[in-house]
Amino acid sequence: MDKTIVKKAADNIRILSLAMVEKAKSGHPGGAMGAADFINILYSEFLNFDPDDMAWPFRDRFFLDPGHMSPMLYSILALVGTYSIDDLENFRQWQSPTPGHPELDIKRGIENTSGPLGQGHTMAVGAAIAERFLATRFGDWMSHKTYTFISDGGIQEEISQGAGRIAGYLGLSNLIMFFDSNDIQLSTKVDEVTVEDTAKKYEAWGWRVVTINGNDPDEIRGALIKANEEKKKPFLIIGKTIMGKGCRTENGESFEYEVSTHGQPISKAGALVEKTILNLGGDHEDPFAIFPEVKEIFKEALETKRKEVARKKALYENWRNENQDLAKKLDKILQGEIPNIDYKNIPIKPNSATRAVSGAVLGEFSASVENMVVISADLSNSDKTEGFLKNSKPFSTGDFSGAFLHAGVSELTMASIANGLALHNIIPVCGTFFVFSDYMKPAFRMSALMRLPVKYVWTHDSFRVGEDGPTHQPVEHEAQLRLMEKLKNKKGENSMLVLRPADGNETLVAWKMAMENISTPTGLILSRQNINDLPSKKDRYVDACQARRGAYIVQQDEGEIDLVLVASGSEVSTIIEGADILRKENGLRIQVVSVISEGIFRTQSKEYQSSIISDNKPVLALTAGLPITMIELVGLKGKAIGLDHFGSSAPSHVLDEKFGFTAQNVYVQAKEYLKHF
Repeated sequence: MDKTIVKKAADNIRILSLAMVEKAKSGHPGGAMGAADFINILYSEFLNFDPDDMAWPFRDRFFLDPGHMSPMLYSILALVGTYSIDDLENFRQWQSPTPGHPELDIKRGIENTSGPLGQGHTMAVGAAIAERFLATRFGDWMSHKTYTFISDGGIQEEISQGAGRIAGYLGLSNLIMFFDSNDIQLSTKVDEVTVEDTAKKYEAWGWRVVTINGNDPDEIRGALIKANEEKKKPFLIIGKTIMGKGCRTENGESFEYEVSTHGQPISKAGALVEKTILNLGGDHEDPFAIFPEVKEIFKEALETKRKEVARKKALYENWRNENQDLAKKLDKILQGEIPNIDYKNIPIKPNSATRAVSGAVLGEFSASVENMVVISADLSNSDKTEGFLKNSKPFSTGDFSGAFLHAGVSELTMASIANGLALHNIIPVCGTFFVFSDYMKPAFRMSALMRLPVKYVWTHDSFRVGEDGPTHQPVEHEAQLRLMEKLKNKKGENSMLVLRPADGNETLVAWKMAMENISTPTGLILSRQNINDLPSKKDRYVDACQARRGAYIVQQDEGEIDLVLVASGSEVSTIIEGADILRKENGLRIQVVSVISEGIFRTQSKEYQSSIISDNKPVLALTAGLPITMIELVGLKGKAIGLDHFGSSAPSHVLDEKFGFTAQNVYVQAKEYLKHF
């Protein structure tokens, strides 16, 4: 391709990027201007996609990590045709499709929501794993590349270590990452914060690395050719680029390599817009113009892509004709169908820890859910995700015939990889101790933003972890998670489903709810210790199915109810024991309620909510976490008992006694509460 035209296209991207930021009066132009050469070559010559169907499932993927460089992505997609000039002119405006940081919109070519640095390229690792997982099962005809783009900030984020280590270990040769190394970050130059050798770091993790002039189209093209030829290792291209490339001052002097152009319009940074656009070959009176010759080369590029897509679609049709049973399986995966599972008849032991029941469910899934991948952060034998290994095996270097990833001790990385899997037609499950959900918050918040049905398994759900002590005993964690149920996503849904089952059968139902929830992430909060099964006069599983409404009555005495006892998880069995004492000692009529999900409960009719927890009755709640977890459930006249302090190191039964989580204390607290009601 004519070098002059290639340069013209990159300069067009630079002008569009700076113009968007100038018009919005906010944004990050410098990096977008510096990386324009790479994004131009990638989209025009290498990235395979269907211009007429950006959601075509066998396309190459591009994951942006530094979401602040959205002007670059929107500009290249304007050249592709999925964004209009009007969209670009409304950058960062109310209800515009061009928000400050890109938000998932596959039909427009946005593969991931990005912004929190480090997560974008880690999602790409997940997508690359998904591609290898699916190609192993359905054939290399569907093979494609996952490209990702990272900045100096993303390289520095701690999550990059987990992503780099795992991708290198697995030998993800389908993963190609461009590191936009412009030596500038928001507040400083890079050499003011680090002296690390990035190339050696990635080579040590098992990557192939090349360093190029990231503004030279020929070097970019050559590196991408090498990357596409690599068969054993993920490929890192370190592109040395120029921050604010093309920027000029009022005197026409260079204003490149300046920290100030990173995070504000170039006019505020010290450059002159008119001189910069003139230097880049544009007209400052019409900065949102797409040059005619650039339109033409992208028209030709898109026609080339259509021909390649037609070739791959023909391979796909031939494969379908020759592999009809496999094709039906693939159709179900691509359509997001889940298999029918007979949850009621999954064999579970009585009075089990809910983590153990979860492990039994995962064992069932391993034989019946063909697109599930389970991940654990070095805790599979403790969080019981190892149940999935009943009919599967772990991934290893170059071998994706299994469906389990030992992620090592890297909870945030694990969760972000799960997001990437979910973006690529996989049902991801990831497990660790509940106390370490803190490490994962940035990733499950992204799951919620993108409406991804990731299944989070959090075990060891309370101070009953026991001897491990307060560092491993979650107290405030459930309250934090319940806030995600109150937070709405853009569809008006609870942004997350959070389930804390009270016994084995509720755990079966919780997993059923989790699998049927295909529009938001689900968190399963599970016990380490054994829990007594809740009483039932008929069929406990049938009773537990009432949990699908968020809360239900486990026990209800005849006549006028004197007290409503409320709990979730293992505390439900405790309040049942307390209710027995209240009946025996004081003749009280008790209603016992299990609340597996306040979020779901609050979506029920007012009539149903009142029938379960009446505003006119005394309500006493017990929780192993902060009392605030139950405050809204008990109402203004109710009382919530919980922990307002960290735990301690001691056997769990001792902690129950010391902290008052006993039937006897429920009895004492209830009597005291009723005196003042």
